Amino acid sequence: MVNSLVWTAPIFAVCAILFALYKASVVNKQNPGTQRMQDIAGAISEGAHAFLLAEYRILVFFVVVLFLLIGIGIGWGTALCYLVGSALSVLAGYWGMSTAVKANVRTANAARESGMNKALGIAFSGGNVMGMAVVGLGLGGASIIYLISGNYDILFGFSLGASSIALFARVGGGIYTKAADVGADLVGKVETGIPEDDPRNPAVIADNVGDNVGDVAGMGADLFESYVGAIISAMTLGAITWVENGKGIAFPLVLAAFGILASIAASFCVRGGEKSNPQKSLEVGSYVSAGIVVVISIIFSNLFFGRLNEAFAVISGLIVGLIIGKVTEIYTSGDYRFVRRIAKESETGAATTIISGMSVGMMSCVVPILLICVGIFISYNTAGIYGIALAAVGMLSTTGITVSVDSYGPISDNAGGIAQMSGLDESVRNITDKLDAVGNTTAAMGKGFAIGSAALTALSLFVSFAQAVKTAGNLDTFPIDIQESMVVIGLLIGGMLPFVFSALTMSSVSNAANKMIEEVRRQFRSDPGILKGTSRPDYKTCVGISTTAALKEMLVPGIMAVLAPLAVGLLLGVSALGGMLAGSLVTGVLLAIFMSNSGGAWDNAKKYIEEGHNGGKGSEAHKAAVVGDTVGDPFKDTAGPSINILIKLMTVVAVVFAPFLYQYGGLLIR
Repeated sequence: MVNSLVWTAPIFAVCAILFALYKASVVNKQNPGTQRMQDIAGAISEGAHAFLLAEYRILVFFVVVLFLLIGIGIGWGTALCYLVGSALSVLAGYWGMSTAVKANVRTANAARESGMNKALGIAFSGGNVMGMAVVGLGLGGASIIYLISGNYDILFGFSLGASSIALFARVGGGIYTKAADVGADLVGKVETGIPEDDPRNPAVIADNVGDNVGDVAGMGADLFESYVGAIISAMTLGAITWVENGKGIAFPLVLAAFGILASIAASFCVRGGEKSNPQKSLEVGSYVSAGIVVVISIIFSNLFFGRLNEAFAVISGLIVGLIIGKVTEIYTSGDYRFVRRIAKESETGAATTIISGMSVGMMSCVVPILLICVGIFISYNTAGIYGIALAAVGMLSTTGITVSVDSYGPISDNAGGIAQMSGLDESVRNITDKLDAVGNTTAAMGKGFAIGSAALTALSLFVSFAQAVKTAGNLDTFPIDIQESMVVIGLLIGGMLPFVFSALTMSSVSNAANKMIEEVRRQFRSDPGILKGTSRPDYKTCVGISTTAALKEMLVPGIMAVLAPLAVGLLLGVSALGGMLAGSLVTGVLLAIFMSNSGGAWDNAKKYIEEGHNGGKGSEAHKAAVVGDTVGDPFKDTAGPSINILIKLMTVVAVVFAPFLYQYGGLLIR
C-alpha cells in the first residue's frame, strides 16, 4: 500500500503542470486591450525577459563551479541532483513570470471592459500558473529522483540547487525592482509631484519590470526551495524515525501530492463580485485548501502509522502558517490601527513616519515567533524531530494556492500601471487600485508565510545536518554544546551573518537607486517637454541601469551565503558550523519578520493616505509617507525576504558538505 501511494507524488505533480498549462491558456485567450496597452505591456515583458536571461547566463558559471565541487568532493549523484534542482527552479520562475507579463495587460483590459470580477479572475489565473509550476516541478523532480534512485540522501543536492537559484533570484530581482521603485517615487512623486505610474516618469517601465522579476520570479523561486527543502528534510528524518516499509519517507511525499489536489480544488473557489472585497475571495481559497489538507493528514496518518500523532504535527504547522499570515495582515494592512498610526504620524514629517514604521516592524516579531515556538512544541511532543519536519511540510502543503495568491499581487500592480500609462478612465484605475491594495497585503502575508516556513524548514535541515555528521563520523551522538567555545564562536558568527547580508543588499539597492535618481533628474532637466507631456522619456536607459546594477550587485551576497558555512566548517570545525547555523536561524528569522513587516506597513500607510485620509495625495503627510515607503522598499522586497533563503541555503550547504567538512574541517584547531 505504502509503495503504491508514493506514485501519487509524480502523478499529481503532472496534474499540477497540466493545470498550469490550462490556466496559461485561459490567460492567453483574453483580450490584451488597445494597441497602446499592448505596446506598454510589450516593453514590460521585453525588459523582464531580458533581465532573467541575463541573470541566468551569469548563474550558469556559478552552477557549473558548484556542480564540479559537489561531484569531486561529495559524489556525482548529488551533483546531478543539484543540476536538476537548479534547472527546475529556473524553469518554474521563468514560466510563471512569462505568464504574469501576459496577465497584467489582460487584467487591465478586463477591468476596462467587464469590471472587478473578471479582472480578479484573470489576475489570479496568472498567479495560478506560478503556484502550480512551483509545486508541480518541485514535487515532480524530488519524487522522480527518489523513485528512480531509491536514495533520499542525494536529494539534498536537489534542494541545494533550488536554494542557490532562489537566493540569486530574490536578491537580483529585489535589487532591480527597488532601484527602479525608489528612483521613480523620490523624483516622480516627491520632487515633481506626478502620480504613480505616470508615463512621463522615465523609471516607470523599469518599476513595472521589477514587479515581475522580483515579486513573481523571485517569490516563486523562494517558495520553490522552501517547498522542496521541507519535503526532502522530512523524507530524511522519516527514514531514521520509521525504518519499516519506508513509510516515514513516503508520508511527506503523499501529503504534498494531495496538497496539490487541495490547491487545485481551492483555485475554483476564488470568485468575486463587483462590490465584494477581493481579499475575502482570495482568503476563501486559502482556507479551503487548508481544510482539505487537515482531512487528508488525518486519513493518511492513521493509514501509515496507525495513529494521529503525525497528523497533529502537520496540522500544527498548517495552522501556525495561517495565523502568521493573518497576524502579518493585521500589522501591514490599512484596515488596522498599526498602519493608520503610521499614516497619522506622517503628518509631522518623514522622521516620525520612519520611527513609527520601525516600531511596528519590531513589535510584529512577537506573535509570529511565539506561534513558531508553539508549532515546534506541539510537533516535537507529538512526533519527535520528524514532527518538526512534518510541521514545515504541513505549512507548505498549500504552497500551490499560497504562491498563486502572492503572484496575483504584482500582476494587479502592473495592471494598474498599464491603466495609468495608457490613459484609461479613472474608473478602471479605481478597480486596479483596489486589486493592488489587496495585492500589497497578500504579498506581505506571503512573506510572513515564507519566513515562518523557513524557520521550521531550517530547523529540520539543522537536524539533518547533525545526522549527516553522525553518519560521516560513525558517531552515536553529535551534541552541539553551548558550553564549548567553538560552538559559542560559531553562534556569534552566525548571528552576525544576516546583518552583513542585509547591509550588502540594502547598500546594493542604494547604489543602484542613486544612479536611477540621477538619470531621471537628468532627463527632466535636459528635456522639459517630458513633464509637459510633449516628449517621450527614455525608458530603456532606466531599464538598463536597473539590469546592470542588479546583475553586478547580486553576486557578493549570493556567493557569501555559500562560502560562509564552508569557511567556518573548514577553519573551525563542524561544531562551530552547527553553532553558526543556530545563530543565523535566530537572528535571521527575527530580522526578516521585522524588515518585511516594516516595509509592508510603510507601503500601505502611503496608500491609506492616497485614499484621502490624513491630508490625501500631495499633502505633506503624503510626501513623508512616500519617504517611508522608499525606505521600506528594500526592507520588504530585497533584504527581508532574502534572509529566509539565506538561512536555509547555508544549512543545505552544511548538510551536503558535512562528510567533507567532518573529515577535513577544523584546520585552525587541530
